[in-house]
Formats: sequence, C-alpha cells, structure tokens
Amino acid sequence: MPKYLERPAAQAVLKALKRWGGQTMQIMSGPRQVGKSTASHQIAQNWGGPSHFAVADEALPPGPEWIAQQWESARRLKRRGVRPLLVLDEVQKVNRWSEVVKRLWDEEKRAGEPLRVLLLGSSALMVQKGLGESLAGRFLLHRFPHWSFPEMQEAFGYGLEDWLRFGGYPGAAAFRKDPKAWRSYVRDALLEPILARDVLQMSTVAKPALLRHLLLAAAALPAHIVSWEKLQGQLQDAGNTTTLAHYAGLLEGAYVLSALQPWRGERISKRGGSPKFIVWNNAIVSAVAAAREATEPAWRGRLLENAVGGHLLNNLPPDWRLFYWREGDAEVDFVLRTPDALWAIEVKSGHRQALPGLAAFMRRYPQARPVLIGEGGMGAADFFGSDPLRAFEAL
Repeated sequence: MPKYLERPAAQAVLKALKRWGGQTMQIMSGPRQVGKSTASHQIAQNWGGPSHFAVADEALPPGPEWIAQQWESARRLKRRGVRPLLVLDEVQKVNRWSEVVKRLWDEEKRAGEPLRVLLLGSSALMVQKGLGESLAGRFLLHRFPHWSFPEMQEAFGYGLEDWLRFGGYPGAAAFRKDPKAWRSYVRDALLEPILARDVLQMSTVAKPALLRHLLLAAAALPAHIVSWEKLQGQLQDAGNTTTLAHYAGLLEGAYVLSALQPWRGERISKRGGSPKFIVWNNAIVSAVAAAREATEPAWRGRLLENAVGGHLLNNLPPDWRLFYWREGDAEVDFVLRTPDALWAIEVKSGHRQALPGLAAFMRRYPQARPVLIGEGGMGAADFFGSDPLRAFEAL
C-alpha cells in the first residue's frame, strides 16, 4: 500500500483521544483490510507520547488475561505529565473482552490518571454486543468504512469505471492489471479471512457451507430483489428461510452484505420480505461474478446501483435506515429513512427518460424527497465523492 494521507476517521480518532481520552475510550470499528491497523499506527506516531500496540487476531484467540497483560505493559510506560496510549487490535476476538476492559478502565478512572485507550474491531456484531453489555457510557465509537472513490482515485489513480469494477480494497489495487491474480487475491486473501475469522470464528454457524454459498449467490446478484424461497431452491442444504436471513445478518455484521428490506411506510418491515442484496464493496461482486463484463450495459447498471447502495451503507449513521420499494411493476432503488426526512433514491445508468417508479412512490408518499443519481441528476462521481449525510441534507 502506498504512503497515503491519514483517512478522515483516523484524524477524528486522534482528535477525540486528545480531547476526550481521559473521559472515554475510543472504539474504531470497520471492515477487514481497509487500513484500521495502519491508521492506529499513524495515530500512535502522532500521539506525542509513549504507546503500546497489540493484536488479538490469532488462529486461537487469546484469553481475557491477554488484555490485562497488555494493559499492564502500557501502564509501565507512564511518565509524569505524559499519558501512554494503549491500542488493542481485533479486541472482539478475546473471550469476555468487554468485561475485562470495563474492570481495567474503571480502575484507571478511580486512580485519576487513566491510560488513553483505542480499541479496534472488524466484527460489528461482536463489537456492538460487547459495548452494549458492559461499556455503556465509557466509549466513543468511530466507524472506519471501505475506501471511498476519492481515496482510491488519489492513492491509485482509479477512474469511475475502475471504482465500479474493482471497488475499495487498497491491497487489491496492485493486481488490477492482472484479472486472474486480482480475483485470486480478493477471494483468497480478503474474502476467506472475513468468512473464517469475522463470521465463523465469532458466531455459532450450524451450516458454514450454506453461509458461504449464500454470500456467493448474493454477490452474483448485486442490487437484485430475490425472494428467500427462490434462493432457498438454488442453494445446497438450504434449511429454512429464517436460517438464510440470520446468515445474511451475520454477513452484514462483517461489513460484507446487506439484505435490504422493502419499505412499507412506518410499519416495521419483517425479515420475511424479499430482500434486495447490496454488497458493501464492489470488489467482492467482480471477484465472484468473474465472467461478467463490466462494460456490458445491464451489468454496469447493476454495478452502479450496488455501488450507490454500498456507499450509503458505508457512511450512514445507525439511526438512518436503508430500504427499497416495490409495488406491482413500480420500483424505487432505495428508500432512506432519516430521523427528519424520507428520501426516494433512483439510480439512472442509461438513457431512459421516464422514472415511473419514482413518480408512483411520490404519489404514495408526497412528503418524500426525490433524489436522482446518474444522468439528469447528481453525477455518479460527485455522489461517490460526497459524504451522503451532507449531500442529502444540502438538497
């Protein structure tokens, strides 16, 4: 990976450590292989004091005593007037990690001179479970998403078509001139560790092969609406639709795949609704669907729509919810519910003029705000270069 500017999330973490580090721990959560560890080393270098770094990402996860050992190592670095920084990477791999961290942090607080603590994790479900169980009121959470189009453009010279095809994994960029090597890298060095370490190692999965087949099937159908029943018939040993929906949730917790639910007004959509699959990083789509040509208009349209959904999922706060809408033949690509507004988002990749689905949705929900991404609306490159929160709030 080339030397690259600190990502905005890294800058925010360092600022929070310096301002709030005595009151709260900092938690950085995001996908595997997007530079969290690199960012944590950059943060430590810019900290201005001693630091101790340790990683728990081992084939056999360490026990709770490992955290206590690392904590004590950081304590030994204390000097008068200078607070040490403790960085623990992949902390969710440690059994009962949140209980141990809570005890040690509370001890530090009572002593009056707490360490500055940064914890990193690549499993949203496990990190959030630990935070909810033990660490309420003791942390600030920073999300570290997949690399954006401007970041890949600046670091590797990606154009929009490169971004749509190769996605946002910086480690894979060096292989993109050799399609076979690139696909092998994404599948073997990225996707397999995600499945093995961030999903199967962290959760009870009765049918690992089924989970893997679900991901491969969904990645070959980006931005498609597929009923669970139809998908069940295509998968080996598929079990029931509840199992498939549960496995999709586990993949979402690893920042890989989301099964969007249909928008049904303010009623809560049930998991039983036909999902729309969005893969968080287009690299996974292209690595799985290797035979598809990115220049094929219909396939490029799917890549564009999936990339829009992925960009939204990577950047939206937890209280912003993403859906799709379909009634009969009328369909809207994405429906975004924020605390203050309802957005109807249509992605236009071709030259078609009419948008009957968007018009039907606006008749049904006149309070919604329409957004067109693509020809005739916000340019795709502009959208991928924006923070969706600010872009939508500015409209």
